[in-house]
Amino acid sequence: MLSDHIRKRGPIKKIGVIGMGYVGIPAAALFADSPVFDRVYGFQRDSPSSGYKIAMLNRGESPLKGEEPGLEELLSKVVAAKKFSCTSDFSKIRKLDAVTLSIQTPFLNKEDLLPDFSALKDGIRNVGSYLSPGMLVVLESTVTPGTTTGLAREILEQESGLLAGVDFALAHAPERVMVGRLLRNIREHDRIVGGIDEVSTRRAAELYSPVLTTGKVIPMSSTAAEVTKTAENTFRDLQIAAINELALYCEAMGINVYDVRTGIDSLKGDGITRAMLWPGAGVGGHCLTKDTYHLERGVQVLGKDLLDYPPGEPSLYVLARRINDFMPVHMFRLTIDGLKRAGVSPEGAKVALLGWAFLSNTDDTRNTPSEPFRDLLLKEGAVVCVHDPYVAEYPGVPVVPFVEEALQDADAIVIFAGHHQYRTLDPKVLRNLSGRKHPVIIDGRNMADPDAYIREGFVYKGIGRGDKNSHAIVET
Repeated sequence: MLSDHIRKRGPIKKIGVIGMGYVGIPAAALFADSPVFDRVYGFQRDSPSSGYKIAMLNRGESPLKGEEPGLEELLSKVVAAKKFSCTSDFSKIRKLDAVTLSIQTPFLNKEDLLPDFSALKDGIRNVGSYLSPGMLVVLESTVTPGTTTGLAREILEQESGLLAGVDFALAHAPERVMVGRLLRNIREHDRIVGGIDEVSTRRAAELYSPVLTTGKVIPMSSTAAEVTKTAENTFRDLQIAAINELALYCEAMGINVYDVRTGIDSLKGDGITRAMLWPGAGVGGHCLTKDTYHLERGVQVLGKDLLDYPPGEPSLYVLARRINDFMPVHMFRLTIDGLKRAGVSPEGAKVALLGWAFLSNTDDTRNTPSEPFRDLLLKEGAVVCVHDPYVAEYPGVPVVPFVEEALQDADAIVIFAGHHQYRTLDPKVLRNLSGRKHPVIIDGRNMADPDAYIREGFVYKGIGRGDKNSHAIVET
């Protein structure tokens, strides 16, 4: 019967994208740029916090800051061509052939494994209220395995009076993008497409195929698609935790983790895969910080009684998540140790925190590891001055516009984000701005040359730099 509804409706021509953020904006622009589709609507609530996006997008301007190649040009193009517009009027959904939802799905409390689906539920209800036979609904949000066939299906059917798989198609096609390369990722990454049935999968593949260049559609069930997305982010988090733990080991043993990494990475050949990533001050963002818990909740809900696992042992994935959550704490301890070596008490010390975004060369501050680090310093009575070239403001946290303001009279300088602007900082200039005999430099992203700072009289500390963290202090 669903096949009949789709055949009667014809090819997908009009699309709606709910959620105008890092995922929804580039997706809507690419749909609109395809000659296959006639019209795309971006749906955004006209709220005090995000309603400003509507006017910006309708002018062809991107509300996303940071370096996002090609996005603003593409938005300008599709708006001028009258193929894309943004609206808060969700009733326009009734005219569409397909709707995607790109809405954040955080955890309020990671310990109880209960996700906050309130915003996603609202979005699904809005779709269900205007659902019509033959329409395709796709969840792009990362969700707990079982959500598409469970919660999403139930709400859509309750709101519409229609049946999924009979009257409308339903699928999960998780986003796989990284801020700073959004358009490229959508075009070039393979697209996981999982319908609740074969007809839904084929219809979703029809939606995504026109925007892919080198990427291809990989069909599977909706639950398999949900596990694919949560697991790929969990594995990346695990890889980061592995190198972060190695960095902590190298610090303790007095060696350079980057030497070790280079040595490990040199072993290449058939069947050899090391996948060495880079250690750092912490992991942020919307995905890696929560997707492990979606995967854990999925197995608790769908397979708890069937799971065969070493009794009494903790989840490897959750342990990795906790290691990465620990890195801002380690940065705090390096800072306190550095101040102590310089003869400065944390209470009243000025700390220049460079980088509030979690990802280099972007404005993405979601779950930034800089925040818990700052909180720990404030509890010690330190004065923390935050600078970020891409972040103008953040709730409850003053951000100074000029790096010199942060560095002026600083007892410690902490590099938390790998923004390219911080790689060219001159230790001699920094020392003069600091005015301290032995200012402290804490490098959380391997941005600073330790020897250059040590020669200028700095107290240096760096993630994984056991070979330098106990250096002799140079008197200049």
